[in-house]
Amino acid sequence: MVSVHTSPLAQPGTGDAGGMNVYVVELARQLARRGVEVEVFTRRTSSDQPPVVEDGDGVRVRHVAAGPYEGLAKEDLPGQLCAFTAGMLHAEARHAERHYDVVHSHYWLSGQVGWLTADRWDVPLVHSMHTMAKVKNAALADGDTPEPAGRVIGEQQVVDAADRLVANTAAERQELLDLYGADPAKVVVVPPGVDLATFRPDPGRAASRRRLGLPADAEVLLFVGRIQPLKAPDLLVRATAELLREQPWRRDRLRVVVLGGPSGSGTAHPESLADLVTALGLDDVVRLSPPTPRAELADHYRAADLVAVPSYNESFGLVALEAQACGTPVVAASVGGLRTAVETGTTGLLVPDHDPRTWARALADLLDDPARRATMGVRAARRAQGFGWGATAEATLEVYSRAVADRAREDALPPR
Repeated sequence: MVSVHTSPLAQPGTGDAGGMNVYVVELARQLARRGVEVEVFTRRTSSDQPPVVEDGDGVRVRHVAAGPYEGLAKEDLPGQLCAFTAGMLHAEARHAERHYDVVHSHYWLSGQVGWLTADRWDVPLVHSMHTMAKVKNAALADGDTPEPAGRVIGEQQVVDAADRLVANTAAERQELLDLYGADPAKVVVVPPGVDLATFRPDPGRAASRRRLGLPADAEVLLFVGRIQPLKAPDLLVRATAELLREQPWRRDRLRVVVLGGPSGSGTAHPESLADLVTALGLDDVVRLSPPTPRAELADHYRAADLVAVPSYNESFGLVALEAQACGTPVVAASVGGLRTAVETGTTGLLVPDHDPRTWARALADLLDDPARRATMGVRAARRAQGFGWGATAEATLEVYSRAVADRAREDALPPR
């Protein structure tokens, strides 16, 4: 596997680490449990990182030196792809010929490297987009920076070169066909999963709140994700202000918890969300906290009455799935993969726009109806059971097998 810009070992929720990190590490571990040897190549970002980390039986993470360890933004990484590719080729040269059977790249930067290495090793390239520039640029938050033309071109090259493209949802598959002209025969839908052992319902909400320092009788709203315009944590803050303007009596009980760190264009003004909280007079209501380890994250999900996912775009939205696995309803923007992750009216609500007033009404409607929330929570947990990472791994293995078989048939054909 190739994950150039972010390590699967990084803490999700800050920097460039997010749902893709979870996807890569969980898929790798599940594949290893099925007898597949997995090597994940990622860029070295610290002198403290060892060249190789054994992440359990069958998963090896290789840190490749490509550019300065620190201080290199994701936007600067295209200039380091040659160095990264060279590092992968050197690693492969230490093995016997045909050591690797498949290259699975994640995100377009990795796809550029995967394209070259798969071609060099004469193996199939399987690629997962995770996000797409054309989709992001069509749904930018106010003031956010569009993705550059170089990324659009690079994505198109990867789409054209890949033997298989893995889409999270049928909607993402259609975007690949419509926006990038992908070959329909090469695009396969494989939904991501959730760690059902960690993220599970727990009737002891009071215990979770006690561990997190939250009042037992509070109304708790939760946001989990990177602090950047794309993820729209500011929308939840503005909706909270609108909610309290309309219903000031909620103030003593309402608590809004934001877990995440600055990322992407959000790093230009890392204090902007805290400044907004103060400007709206919500310092006593909103708690801004850094990302947490998975066990504590599950506690946050279980402690919340509602989890808000107000993103402008999500290829799927693992936060929504994790929250539902914990039995907590989700209020999400009706965009991208969130339309698949959340069944509106059943496991949560999909909000049709990014107007704080619309969001305030949606949040208030569910906060005022605990019986409906409880029913949604039960249905959410039940639905999440169909999204285990094991199912994702099995479907991905089938993608690999078909790609390898197709490549073998092509290699057996006489030269033209």
